[in-house]
Amino acid sequence: MADFRAATATQWRDSVLRGEVSCVELTTTALTAAVTMPGLGAFLNLDPEFALARAEQQDATLKVLAKTATPQQLTAAAPLLGLPTAFKDLVPVAGLPLTFGTRSAPAVLPAKDAPLARRVHRSGAISVGKTQVPEFGLPCYSENQLGEPARNPLDLSRTSGGSTGGSATAVAAGILPFAPGNDGGGSVRIPAAACGLVGLKPGRGRIPDDDAAPSVRNLLTSGPIASTAEDAALLFDVMAGQRGERSGSAQQTVHRALASSTEPLSVGVTTESPFSPDLDIVLAEDALLAVEKGISALARAGHHIQGSVDCTGPERFWVQNYHQDFQALWTARLGELEFAEHQLEQMEPLTQYFVELARSRPPEQTAGAIASLQDFSDHALAIFGPWDMLLTPMLATAPPEIGWFAGLDPEQNYIEQCRFTPYSSVVNVLGLPALNVPVHTSQDGLSWSVQLIGKPGTEEQLLALAATMLRG
Repeated sequence: MADFRAATATQWRDSVLRGEVSCVELTTTALTAAVTMPGLGAFLNLDPEFALARAEQQDATLKVLAKTATPQQLTAAAPLLGLPTAFKDLVPVAGLPLTFGTRSAPAVLPAKDAPLARRVHRSGAISVGKTQVPEFGLPCYSENQLGEPARNPLDLSRTSGGSTGGSATAVAAGILPFAPGNDGGGSVRIPAAACGLVGLKPGRGRIPDDDAAPSVRNLLTSGPIASTAEDAALLFDVMAGQRGERSGSAQQTVHRALASSTEPLSVGVTTESPFSPDLDIVLAEDALLAVEKGISALARAGHHIQGSVDCTGPERFWVQNYHQDFQALWTARLGELEFAEHQLEQMEPLTQYFVELARSRPPEQTAGAIASLQDFSDHALAIFGPWDMLLTPMLATAPPEIGWFAGLDPEQNYIEQCRFTPYSSVVNVLGLPALNVPVHTSQDGLSWSVQLIGKPGTEEQLLALAATMLRG
C-alpha cells in the first residue's frame, strides 16, 4: 500500500500527469487506507462510490486533454489533479452528510459544496469523505458521540487535537497528502502541532471564500494542513485563489527560499501567554526545547533574534483581562442561538456549559469584552514593536490521552484546554497569519512545535521560513 508521506503532493500529482499512476489508483489508495485503519478515528463518513466515480472522470478527461495540452497547462488548470483529500465535518460538501459533530440535530445532506470545497474540487482534488471533529468545532480535541475519537498517529492513546483533528490524523498517518482545515482559535495549528505537521492559519480576509469582516467576532479562517511546507504552500495557493507557481505565489516563494535562502528578518520571542496571570501556564521541558531549536533554526537561516520578552517583568506583552474577555467572545454566539431543551440535553457537557455561561452573562459584560478585544485587534501591529515577526511556543504540554479532557467537569475542561493551547487563540483575535512548525521530537516520539506569527499578508513568507527551518 502506498503511503502519501513517501513523496510530496506535487510529486504525486506529477506522477499522474506522466501517466505513472492514475487518479483512480491514488483515490483507491486513500480509501483503502482509511477503511483498513478505522481505529484511528480519522473519518466520520467515507464516500467510495462518489470519489471513485470522480477519479474515473478525471482520468478520462486527462487522457483527452493530454493530447493537446502541455503538463504546465494542465497543472495551471488543475494544480491538485488527482490528489485525494477530505474536509472536516463542519464544511458542507455536496452529497456527504454534514453533522457538525453533534447528535443534537439530524445530519443534513448539502446539495452543493461550500465555496471553499468548490474551489478545492475545481482544482482537481478528490474528496474521499468527511473527517472527525469535536461538537460544533468548539474544543481542541476531536471526540464526539457520533464516531471514534481522532487518535494521534504518533501515540494512539493520545488525542490528535482539534477541531481539524480527523484531518490531521489522516495526513499524519499517510492516508491523505494534505487537507484543508479551518481555524477559529487554533483548530488548524493545534492538531498540526500534536501530529507533527505544518499548519497555516491565514490572516483575516486572506482567503477569498472566508468572511473578510474586520470584526473581532470573525475569528474563523481556512488554512492547509500538510506534512511539509511545500505541500502546505501548494494547497494554500489554491485556497487563496492563486493558480500555479506564479510570481508571488506561496510555492514560488518557498522554492526561492530553498534555493537561495530568504531575506534576513528580525524575530521577537515571547513565552508569555495571554491567559496569564489568570491561568498558571507551565511549559513542558520539550516545549522549551522546541523554542530553543526554533530559534537556532532561524539563526542558521540568517535571521536575527533581536530581543525576547521577559514574561516575569512588570510589563505585559498581551492585552489585560484576555482570559475572561476571550471566554465571553468564544461563547457569545452560542448564547444567541435558540436551542430546544431536547437539543441541549443531547449536547456534550462542555457545549451545555458554554450555552449556559453565555446566556447567564450580562449583555453589557459580553459587549464590553468584545469591545476590549476589538480595540486590541484594531492595533494588532503594535505587538511587533521592532520585530518583523514573533515566535512563541505552540503547545504547552504533550497531547493528553483520549478522554482526559471530557472526563473533567466542564469548567475545568475549558481551563485545561487553555493551558494546553495557551498561544493560539490570541492570533485569531488579532486576525494575523500564523504557522505551526514542528522542530523537535521528544524521546517518546512525540512532536513539538513553535508558532510563527506574521504581519498581514505574510503567509507566503511564513511558509518559506518553515521550509528553510525544516530543511535542517
